[in-house]
Amino acid sequence: MFDAEVLMAPLIIFMVIVAPLWLILHYRSKKQVSQGLSEHEHRQLIELASKAEKMADRVETLEALLDRESPQWRRKL
Repeated sequence: MFDAEVLMAPLIIFMVIVAPLWLILHYRSKKQVSQGLSEHEHRQLIELASKAEKMADRVETLEALLDRESPQWRRKL
């Protein structure tokens, strides 16, 4: 029913254009992942970790204040 010629054109286009681009982009992304974090990303990670620690301290302080002012606040949640 189907002619082989009908499938040959899309297959050739795929093999000549799409497949090489796909392989190049795939291995480029693999290389970037294997290299680890860049210096900028490392700095951002350290900054975010510092902010997270500060926020954790603030939450702890707020919970301590609430425990003193309203000991039943945890049960209301």
